[in-house]
Amino acid sequence: MRFKLIVAFVDDDCTDKVLDAARVAGATGATVINHARGEGLEKKKTFMGLTLDVQRDVILWLVEEHMSRNILETISNVGEFDTNSGKGIAIQIDVEDAVGVAHQVQKLSKDIEDQI
Repeated sequence: MRFKLIVAFVDDDCTDKVLDAARVAGATGATVINHARGEGLEKKKTFMGLTLDVQRDVILWLVEEHMSRNILETISNVGEFDTNSGKGIAIQIDVEDAVGVAHQVQKLSKDIEDQI
């Protein structure tokens, strides 16, 4: 079984919404890293010398490759990544090898078989 790693950088106010959507789309779990900082096309605004940062979360999903595109598109739509500038981004990366997922392979195999 081959996997992809989906990495999303989202505003912390939509993390739960994106996590729920990914699960409905087929993701079996995720890792959330809280309080990340990022900067886009425009430099962050300051107020009296203090930077006004929007908190971001980094979400990692290890997903089966046949399900990855659907999950990626789902989280993009729910997170409004393409419609609202600065809401978030997501990427997917090929995973050469993974351990610790043997317990999920049986369930994923059945899900993929149903889809194909």
